[in-house]
Amino acid sequence: MTDVPLALLVVAVLTAAVNVAMAVADLAGARFVLANSAQVGVPRSWLPWLAVLKLAGAAGLLLGVLVGALRPLGVAAACGLVLFYLGAIAFHLRARVLHNLAFPAFYLATAAASLALSGRFVGL
Repeated sequence: MTDVPLALLVVAVLTAAVNVAMAVADLAGARFVLANSAQVGVPRSWLPWLAVLKLAGAAGLLLGVLVGALRPLGVAAACGLVLFYLGAIAFHLRARVLHNLAFPAFYLATAAASLALSGRFVGL
């Protein structure tokens, strides 16, 4: 792990942390999650599954950074998170819920930065 660039480590930990936090909020049924989900047309029954995807992305990203043999997993996890948040933004745009678009856009930015840095780190 000592050969991991500091930028990748910081961005991956930030990306993982925000995804774990949002997954916990999804699983807890936080009021802001329920309100936002209803506004953009995401059924409440999807929330546990979306939380699992966020947790899997966070775990894969951290494992890819911390375990040398799993670096491709980190790239795949970052790619999955990018696709996840592109979908979230699409749901916001489809429902014309723009007042809080900055949140999925921020999560997308962290995932994209993780993808760029981890992809470069493994030589992609």
